[in-house]
Amino acid sequence: MAGVKRNILVTSALPYANGSIHIGHLVEYIQTDIWVRFQRLMGHDVLYVCGDDSHGTPIMVNAQKRGIDPETFITQMNQQHKEDFAKFGVAFDNFYTTHSPLNRELSEQIYLRVKDAGYTVRKEIEQFYDPVASTFLADRFIKGTCPFCKTPDQYGDGCESCNRTYNPTDLIDPKSVFSGATPVLKKSEHIYLRLEPARDFLVKLYEAGFVDPSVANKLKEWFAEPLRDWDISRDARFFGFEIPGETGKYFYNWFDAPIGYLASLGNKLGLDAAKTQKYWNDPEMEIFHFIGKDIQYFHALFWPTMLNAAGLRVPTKLAIHGFLTVNGEKMSKSRGTFINASVYAKHLDPQYLRYYFATKLGPTPEDLDLSFEDFAGRINGELVNKLANLVSRCAPMLSRMLEGKLGVSAADAVPLLREIRGAADELAAAYDGRNYALVTRTICTLADKANKYFEDQAPWKLVKADPEAARGVLTAALEAGRILTIYLKPILPDFAAKVEKCLVIQPLEWDDLQEAMEPHAIHPFEHLVQRLDMKLVENMVEESKESLSQKSDAANQAPATATAAGAPQPTVTTPASTASAKPAAPAHPDEEPLAPIINFDQFLAVDLRIARVLTAESLEKSDKLMKITLDVGHLGQRTILAGIKKAYTPEKLVGRLVMFCANLAPRTMGKFGTSEGMICAAGPGPVEVFVLSPDAGAKPGQRVH
Repeated sequence: MAGVKRNILVTSALPYANGSIHIGHLVEYIQTDIWVRFQRLMGHDVLYVCGDDSHGTPIMVNAQKRGIDPETFITQMNQQHKEDFAKFGVAFDNFYTTHSPLNRELSEQIYLRVKDAGYTVRKEIEQFYDPVASTFLADRFIKGTCPFCKTPDQYGDGCESCNRTYNPTDLIDPKSVFSGATPVLKKSEHIYLRLEPARDFLVKLYEAGFVDPSVANKLKEWFAEPLRDWDISRDARFFGFEIPGETGKYFYNWFDAPIGYLASLGNKLGLDAAKTQKYWNDPEMEIFHFIGKDIQYFHALFWPTMLNAAGLRVPTKLAIHGFLTVNGEKMSKSRGTFINASVYAKHLDPQYLRYYFATKLGPTPEDLDLSFEDFAGRINGELVNKLANLVSRCAPMLSRMLEGKLGVSAADAVPLLREIRGAADELAAAYDGRNYALVTRTICTLADKANKYFEDQAPWKLVKADPEAARGVLTAALEAGRILTIYLKPILPDFAAKVEKCLVIQPLEWDDLQEAMEPHAIHPFEHLVQRLDMKLVENMVEESKESLSQKSDAANQAPATATAAGAPQPTVTTPASTASAKPAAPAHPDEEPLAPIINFDQFLAVDLRIARVLTAESLEKSDKLMKITLDVGHLGQRTILAGIKKAYTPEKLVGRLVMFCANLAPRTMGKFGTSEGMICAAGPGPVEVFVLSPDAGAKPGQRVH
């Protein structure tokens, strides 16, 4: 089933070694790890390498603040990063550092070949100098007002408000972040990488699929004018590699950092610089870089130009993801609090975050939002109630009622198992295309069908009259759970390991999909995943606030360089802080005031869809709720808890087309379960409620425009 065996080298962006890993960074590493695990599940040969970007003035300054040398500082940070990644199941084959003899040798060799190829030029420039701290100032060590949108407190390389880039000298009222002094201009000669000679090469590279079309279109905007040369040198004081043939000149991080991909590869395989480059140039090996969209400029322009000029092959593909926000708020490490990976892992199961990010990640670099309400809804409503439910209910039942022995799947379950197995090709394509959101939706839909089969067959009743028939039902349900676990394994490796242990089976591979389990005894059941208590989320946020208010981590207070991992640095906002005041109650139900005004982008964020009502039932213990199952076409099925019981009977709804909000965060409604959207209706209620329906001809799944 796996097809032709592939040889793949995979990298994630190098995290900067002057701060802790946080949940913004983890978007990228979890995305990459899922892809790597899937490829291995398919039987392909994969090497996943990474390492710390360990150079730069921030590291030197932070080491001085702690009273240690930079080498000790980056060694400590490297160990901390390894421990944080391990907590979240991010399994590198090698996690290295750019501050290594191998990376120095590779950087020097590549630089000299780039220079010999005519891709460097020397220029005398004026740059900012801190007269109090007696040091030249890198872009991120200068703050001022943006020259374009006039937003204050922006860094010297680009504005976080209007996203325009500029030179530090363009800033209005610049200040040094070290001393607060107004920097002065001082002349210095620098070495630049020439990009314009690579114009045709880069355009052809984009057209050949190096980046996705949406990214290529964005990058091509830079080609409307001559490509600017790129400064690859820095003056002393600087912690890094001195440029060969120069005095007091050091490689800028963005020159030796991506070369760190090669160094980590060589370190893993025990190769010297020459053999590492030969291995990299293997035309049979695919190379995938996973990065954030904030550093696509470096990886799509500078890095391929460097490689090509040095006679090295360009990677196969850039896989680019978007930024992470929390509760709809833009994150910025330089502006406020954030949740460290270690703090998250102290309070919450890392599997939660792996699963939640998977539900949000697609093949395009769209931003992701971590809504705590949505987070809890998906974990409890999908991961616990749907995906873990089969094994969690069936395995203990089999052990309790039937000696824990599997038999042969019930005959009436054959169509269900065939359907679940039949999703393999669709899911494999979605995984390979990094469309994890589609993967999780599809698996949840299949899990719904398997859970329904289990409920309909009611083996806890059947066992009294026909124990072997009950064994067949439980075996079929556990077989469905096993297949779904194969599909889930790249996302939830710990979950899969527990299922494998319970069912007493070998580590699952993709090729195991078609072979059913043989009758055998299973082990006693152990919990796969616990329900999420929102109190734990609140505790995590509170601890993050406290740790930042103390400002005890000097590394995290220093400005981040452009080489920080792809996702931006988050500012965590508690749910309460984004709540707006409620409008005054209307004098009459029909005199409701307008809701707060929203902008057009907010309106476009509401995803209204057509759906058909498949089932509807009144909930006996609720005065107003009905449980409704919707067919949403290609989006699968959704369960809605709607407060329309006093206005409609079930028979008036079944078969009817309705409009519903498809991207509303799932909401857990106590003992009644989780509602996965909201049906659109009008009227003052509770009796006068009118469900909105489209005209004839509308189809389930269509978007409402």
